[in-house]
Amino acid sequence: MRDFLDAWRSGQERFTLHTSGSTGTPKPIELTRAQMRASAHLTGQTLGLQPGDAALVCLNTNYIAGIMMLVRGLELGLPMTIVEPVSNPLALPEVAGKSFAFTALVPLQLQTILTETPEKKAVLDGMKAILVGGAATSPALEALIQPITAPVYATYGMTETVSHIALRRLNGPDVSDVFTALTGVDLGTDERGCLHITSAATNFERIQTNDVVDLIDPMHFRLLGRADSVINSGGVKVQPEAIERLIQSTLAGAGLAPRLFIAGLPDDRLGQRVVLVLENCSLTDAQWAASQQAVRDVLGPYSVPKSWHTVDAFSETATGKIDRQATVAQIR
Repeated sequence: MRDFLDAWRSGQERFTLHTSGSTGTPKPIELTRAQMRASAHLTGQTLGLQPGDAALVCLNTNYIAGIMMLVRGLELGLPMTIVEPVSNPLALPEVAGKSFAFTALVPLQLQTILTETPEKKAVLDGMKAILVGGAATSPALEALIQPITAPVYATYGMTETVSHIALRRLNGPDVSDVFTALTGVDLGTDERGCLHITSAATNFERIQTNDVVDLIDPMHFRLLGRADSVINSGGVKVQPEAIERLIQSTLAGAGLAPRLFIAGLPDDRLGQRVVLVLENCSLTDAQWAASQQAVRDVLGPYSVPKSWHTVDAFSETATGKIDRQATVAQIR
């Protein structure tokens, strides 16, 4: 972190960052100062941030989300409190008694704050904007977010797009399941229905993603899942993300909010069989039957998980994202 801050203040023009490795081997990405400045100023304009607005930086500053919090602080004149990326940053002594106008969190951090230290909601309420990214927000977390009076946004972006290029409101009267692109971001899809992005932050180069979307118009899209996560079960292509959200909603109704994901395990007859993987959680027969029925009712029989498996702890990348391949290896 200190090296980056020194390099930025010295006027360095090019920076090498690494992708998080959540969908493959981490790879180096070279970004220019101009790209990072464009992203920072667009965020400030979108969220109404002003010089003097205090920012809490509590993400891993070895990766794009944390690095861009530093750049926003430097470029927008935001006094920064920089802390370790722990599960509950608001419980750290370094932030005791402080108020903030802006922060970015991963879903686990926000969920931990709200469940373990509900009195800290007042700190969140006092902010101009709270960004949540790095992983999908669960229905259980989105329910917890609703009483927060400050605007909370899910982010869409990656290292190649220099952090987020679209936001989705998670609470308040403007809550939505649709992402809205920031000003000046050009969106489109390829023949697979996967999103591509062009903006000043991408140096006006087209960035092709593997994210399947429903592109509503040039500024709005629903995120459906990843093309490279599709499970081929008996010749039927199954998108795991839709199944995950249905099961999360069903379990939330039973008072459960475990981390989970859907995977495809090798199967002699089907090629891949759809299974549910849970972290440190067991299901009763009734909970499992209800989860299967919810999927059958909405997505059809081919999407219904054939079995569920639990592991003590999910394997994670350096940025705290679930490493699905490494976790599935625990089952095998």
